[in-house]
Formats: sequence, structure tokens, C-alpha cells
Amino acid sequence: MIRFDEVSVVYAGADQPVLRDVDLTLEEGELCLVVGRTGAGKSTLLGTVNGLVPHFTGGTLAGRVTVDGRDTAHFPPRELADVVGVVGQDPLAGFVTDTVEEELAYVMEQLAVPADVMRKRVEETLDLMGLADLRHRALSELSGGQQQRVAIGSVLTAHPKVLVLDEPTSALDPTAAEEVLAAVVRLVHDLGVTVVLAEHRLERVVQYADRVLHLTGDGTVTSAAPPVAFRTASVAPPVVDLGRLARWDPLPLSVRDARRAAAPLRQQLTGRPVPPARTAHATDGAPALTARGIVVRYGDVVAVRDVDLDLRAGEVTALMGRNGSGKSSLLWALHGAGPRQAGTVRLADAPSTPVESKAVRRFGARRTTKAEQRRRVGLVPQTPTDLLYLETVGAELAQADRESGAAAPDGARDILDRLAPGIPDDTHPRDLSEGQKLALVLALQLTTAPDVVLLDEPTRGLDYQAKRALIRIVDALAAEGRSVVISTHDVEFVAASADRVIVMAEGETVADGSTADVIVASPAFAPQAAKILAPLPYLTVGQVEGALAAAGTGTR
Repeated sequence: MIRFDEVSVVYAGADQPVLRDVDLTLEEGELCLVVGRTGAGKSTLLGTVNGLVPHFTGGTLAGRVTVDGRDTAHFPPRELADVVGVVGQDPLAGFVTDTVEEELAYVMEQLAVPADVMRKRVEETLDLMGLADLRHRALSELSGGQQQRVAIGSVLTAHPKVLVLDEPTSALDPTAAEEVLAAVVRLVHDLGVTVVLAEHRLERVVQYADRVLHLTGDGTVTSAAPPVAFRTASVAPPVVDLGRLARWDPLPLSVRDARRAAAPLRQQLTGRPVPPARTAHATDGAPALTARGIVVRYGDVVAVRDVDLDLRAGEVTALMGRNGSGKSSLLWALHGAGPRQAGTVRLADAPSTPVESKAVRRFGARRTTKAEQRRRVGLVPQTPTDLLYLETVGAELAQADRESGAAAPDGARDILDRLAPGIPDDTHPRDLSEGQKLALVLALQLTTAPDVVLLDEPTRGLDYQAKRALIRIVDALAAEGRSVVISTHDVEFVAASADRVIVMAEGETVADGSTADVIVASPAFAPQAAKILAPLPYLTVGQVEGALAAAGTGTR
């Protein structure tokens, strides 16, 4: 179905090609998982399948890519739309209509599909993607996860032979991600659709893959069956890390297979002290931020409903819940840049800000300068490009250092290199991958080290190594007495980084407690290590490794 014949891609000004001499054949009805570090070239590889590379991205493509017999060098994306459906990392950027139903129909209109067929396919897709209740909703009013499902559904209506998905579950809660992946697997198994999928949250998708394409970082691509590929892959989900640690053979790729292999390991760990998943830094003093009676409405929709919240200095709090539960709206209300129809927010050693005054539409506007506001509360939004406005990465980093008064001239650069190393200063921020953009914005915001740090889906587009670097940065902020709130669907990240978990539903808090108590009690939120080793109270592979090391024994 897809043939790469000695394909290389190099961008203008680059020292080396992003892809080098790629020679692959992807068969009909295969689900091919593309893995690699952030910035390794996964999006470029996907873009070659429908001609986005090089027709729209620029650069030079050598070699030949054919899809269903069509050479992408001679067929631009619009002439491949009936064969290849593509969903990018930012679904909102790809929408061209106003409502869900209109967006699902748009591609078919461009392909001149008969009206009666269009209506039937729209209804099928609404049910397949769980969008029936949203059919008349404006796309701009949907949560990030809902927008992702609409984007996938919009290309499915054309019944393509090849489906290209770039981070398809990155904005979805665990349950919604399972629904989307189940739909994708049905397309592969029942209709013979070839799916090429890049995803950093490998724990969600690895068990469904027929083949793994591993981008090693030097431009080369290796192809192998998943159990073989993940023996040595530079990125791997927790189930694979645990299998490597325990030396299981064959290497399990699902929780079910891992539990079958884990009986000796569970026996070995029984009765041993469980190391903490992270070092606690929370203080018992006054809260760093106190919120009371927060209400946020958008028209008739109540996004946040009378929420009370105390954030302690040195504590890392994870905010979880299904898409549309009000997490982002609460963060923006706490920050002060978003709407808040009722309630008050107080910072430690600062006066309360009554909602009745128009001046407090921005946090503490009557009492603090903008520089002081940014120093006290920092927010990284779901769409990090909203905060990027200069021409180069170097200019953004330098501006952050100037505004924060950083003592070290490379303060922001040091944070960026820990998250996504190797990004040149002269790169335009809009040319970065989504993961690199997020890493850049995190570096800009964390340079100021505010008293309260609010992160909205900070792990989107980040590989496991970058997430570990982010955990170290978050832990350092907590050790300095900062309060950190992370809104996320990434249960593995929460297990390793958070002291406390708050679960929201329909704008209300429905659970609030320690990480172990909250996420293990929920099948949807439990991390892979907890599922594999239950009933033992382990959350991360690092805890298992620590317990074995403390006992002075290896695995068997």
C-alpha cells in the first residue's frame, strides 16, 4: 500500500537530513506505530505519505514515496485526499467549518460524494466517534479532546485506504482514548485500512501495533515487529520497561500478558518496603493559593461549579477528569486571565480579589503590576503557540531571561535543553514540532519560577525522556516551595510526579486525595505498573527497581 524507496528529506539550512535512505513497504491493513524521541522526524515521516512533505513544508525530498500506486512527488495532497486521510497534532488548526456536523461533511463535499451517501456516513461517524450529542456544537466551544475526535471523524467519512494519525490520543482522557483506538483498530481489521500512527503515549497503543517504525535520531528508520523493536527502542512504555527490568521473554506489550508473566516478580516483592514514588516537599503552613466558590460559565454552560481549592507550597497537584469536565476553565480562573463569574482567589500574603470588581478580570490587577502578576502565578496553556510571538527561539529565550531578571544568561536555554535538547537558536518557533513548541513555552514560563505554576496538558508531544526531565523540573519547583498544578490525562506522568490528585466531573470536584489513593482506585486512571503488580501498592517501574536494589537482589 505504501512504499518508501531510498527516501531522504533535508530542510534548508539543516546540517543533516531528517530522514536518511528510508526503504520500507507498508502492507494493506497494517497498523504501523511510529516511535522516536521528540524532534526525531516522526511528523516529517508522516508528512511524506500524503505529500505535505515537501509540497507544503519545503525542504528537499530524494527518493520515491508511492501510496496505492501514486507517486507523492507528482500528486499533491489535494489529489491524494480520496486515498489518504490525515489528522495532525493540532486539530483546531485543520478545521474549516463552524460546527461538528458541517466538519464531518466537508471532505465529502470536496470529493463530490452524493448527498444521500454523505448523510449516512455522517451518522455512522457520529456514532463511531461518540459525537452524536455534539453534532450541532460549535467547534470552538469543544474541549481539546472533543476537537481531536471530530478531526479524526472528519477524515474517516471519506473512507480512505490510508489513515495517518499524528498524536491522535494526546488530548484525550483514558476512556476516550480507548474508544478512539478501538475505532481505529476496527478500521484496520474489518476494512483493511492501513494506519500509520505516531504517538508518545505508547502505553495506550503499543498492544495494537502490527509493526513499529523506530526513528533512531540520526535520520534512519528501522522496522520490526513490536516485541523485537522494543527490546532496544530508545522510547518504551512502562509495561516494556518493567519487562526489560524483569528480563521477561517474550517481552509483554499489554497489561494482560505482563500480569501472566509477573507472578514470580510479585512474589519477590511481597513483604518488601515500597519506596516512595517521589520525595514529598509540601509544607503544613498557610496555603500558597486559596480559592472559594469559583464559578465559570460560557453562555448557558457551567464549566466550573462552586469549586473550593487550597494549594499548598511545595505540593504538586494533578487535576484529572474526562474531556470537558472543567479542568482548563478552573486553571484559567485561578490564573486570572480567564473568566470567573463568582468566587474569590487569594495568594499567600496578598489581599483577596472580589469578583464583583471589573479590575480583577486580571488577577490582582488593582494591587499588582503585570510583572508581579507573572512572578506570582504562571500558566502554560494547552495551545503553547499562543505565547510565542518572536521570530526565533533564541529571541524568545532571551526575552524570557530579561523579563525574569535571570542571573544566569542561559537560564531559559538550560531548561529548554533539559526538555528538548538540540533546538538551534535561529529556528522559527512555528517550525518546531508540537512537543518542541511545548518545551519552549515551558522553558519561558518556568524561567520566572512563579509562586504558583499552572500547567495545562504539559506532556502533549513529549517523549518519555522529556517527561522525566519535566518531572525533575517540577520536583525542583516544589522543593523551592512553589505550588504546582498540572491538568493532564497522562496517568503515568501523574503517578511519578504528583503528591495529590483532584478529579473533576461536570465542573465539580468528585475526588481529592493522595495520588496512590485516588488513581489506584480508578481502573481508568491506574498506571500500568499498578495494574500489573496489583494488589501490591506500586505505581511506577522506578519504585520496583528501587525495591529490588534495596534488597540487593536481581529479578528472576
